[in-house]
Amino acid sequence: MKLQTRDREAPEVNLTSLIDVVLLLLVFFMVSTSFVREAEINLRLPEADLESEISVVEDSLEIAITQNGNYLVNGRPLVNNDRSTLRTAIEQLAGERRDIPVSVRGDAQSTLQSFVTATEVIGQLGFTEVNIAAVTAPDG
Repeated sequence: MKLQTRDREAPEVNLTSLIDVVLLLLVFFMVSTSFVREAEINLRLPEADLESEISVVEDSLEIAITQNGNYLVNGRPLVNNDRSTLRTAIEQLAGERRDIPVSVRGDAQSTLQSFVTATEVIGQLGFTEVNIAAVTAPDG
């Protein structure tokens, strides 16, 4: 008696649907990921030190923003609140030096646009050391 053995076929795994799902996930993550780097601002935060001495910087530039949005450069009011006027006043006081510290002091009630305009002008002129402060009126 001769028994016939059947040829065993290798089982087939259909990977088409798995490949489709992986491809769709890949496309989804590629589309949802943002590769654009936004503009960065490097901040150097002050460190508290009990032994440090207070140093007064003689060559410094201070831009004050009043409650109404008017600019004062080193205590002198400008004729108008135009960006070009502010730029000219800063250039006249700083000259070619861009390494002097610049302080922007804004009134807490002033508009944000006045502050943004001042910081944009400072950045466009190339100043590297910028101090920012918000001044509030004393209670009383």
